Amino acid sequence: MNASDFIAFVNKYGFPIVFSGCLGALIWYIWTWVTKEVKPVISQANDTLIELIDRVRLLDNDLIRLNQKVETVMELRGERIEKEVNEFDTLINKDPSNDDKNE
Repeated sequence: MNASDFIAFVNKYGFPIVFSGCLGALIWYIWTWVTKEVKPVISQANDTLIELIDRVRLLDNDLIRLNQKVETVMELRGERIEKEVNEFDTLINKDPSNDDKNE
């Protein structure tokens, strides 16, 4: 179709009708492109996103458990250190003369 045929077509049917037909063809082309090309890619990206969200949740749960374990160990270690400090304080502050009397 050359330019003179297109002009004759517009003169015969009118600009609004020809423009509506061209717009309909453009919409059809975009619709088929989106459904055949873009939709599968978006679906695959959505599946990947769901998998990543699940992995992040698992890592978050692991971090929470690890943090609880570290806090427990630090608490127990602190109690042990306090106990050892108290034992050493009693040994250091022990009156040596009492040892001689007990023997």
